[in-house]
Amino acid sequence: MKRAFQWNEHVDVLSSDESSSSNPEVEVDNGPVDKQSMDMTIDQPACQESSEDVVIRRAEMYQEYMKQIPIPALRGSLIPFDTWMGLARSMKQLYEQPLHYLTNVLVKHWDQLRVGTEDEIRSLDTIIHPIKAEASIWLMEEVHRQTTSPHHIAKLWLSDPMHYAFVDSIIPTNMKDDLQVL
Repeated sequence: MKRAFQWNEHVDVLSSDESSSSNPEVEVDNGPVDKQSMDMTIDQPACQESSEDVVIRRAEMYQEYMKQIPIPALRGSLIPFDTWMGLARSMKQLYEQPLHYLTNVLVKHWDQLRVGTEDEIRSLDTIIHPIKAEASIWLMEEVHRQTTSPHHIAKLWLSDPMHYAFVDSIIPTNMKDDLQVL
């Protein structure tokens, strides 16, 4: 059997301060110690990002990712829908891509605008043609993907602890299948 390393080579042994100070026969060489470097490690705390910085960084990554997703050019299906959120959900499934956080918030707001109107219980696709409705969402999606400031998104996320409910999963379907195998 072969050994991974030779036993006759020099091996450094490290011990804690307690064991080295209790045994006066053991000599410990810490090398040259620079007072300035010692002060720096004591005086400067570890670099920690604030929760706001983390959210800003996440928003930047999110916005950059969303910019890279192309808006579907071919839209041949008529999607029946009762609500704006229902149409958005169907579009996500049909085109297998997420919608922007702001688009999800917007369609929820559009549904809320209908509350209290005489057409509130009427199916939305009988009021607005499905192609126009879908085109409206894709137009807003393109605006949100291409022009939204990540700092604005971060500001909204920081003010809404439930923001993740409107952030679609950004893992492509084929990657989800690969992850399920693992």
